[in-house]
Amino acid sequence: MRRIIIAALGLALATPACADTLQELTTKGGVLSVQGMDIDVSYTPDGKFTALGGQVTGEWRIDGDKLCTKSNFDPNESCVEYPKGKKSGDSFDVTGPQGTATITIK
Repeated sequence: MRRIIIAALGLALATPACADTLQELTTKGGVLSVQGMDIDVSYTPDGKFTALGGQVTGEWRIDGDKLCTKSNFDPNESCVEYPKGKKSGDSFDVTGPQGTATITIK
C-alpha cells in the first residue's frame, strides 16, 4: 500500500512544466498585449474567463500544453500552445488563430 501511495505522489509531482504555466495563468490571471493594447484577463476555477472589463466572457480548458478558449467574441473553440516553465511575472509570446500576442502572468 505504501508503494502505491508513493507512486501516486510521484505521478502528481511529475506534471509537465507547461501545465505549471497554464496553472499559473489560470489561477493568477494575465495581461494580453496585442497591437499596443493591454487586456486584463481573469480566470475562474469553474472554467470561465472575463476580459475588457466584462465585455468579453467565455470558457477555458487546458488540453495538455494548450489553453483552449471560446467566447462571446469568438464562439469557435481555439487552442493555443503555451511555453513550459513560466511563472508569475513572466512575459512570453504565443501565436494563435488571431496572430501573435504577448502574455504576462500576474
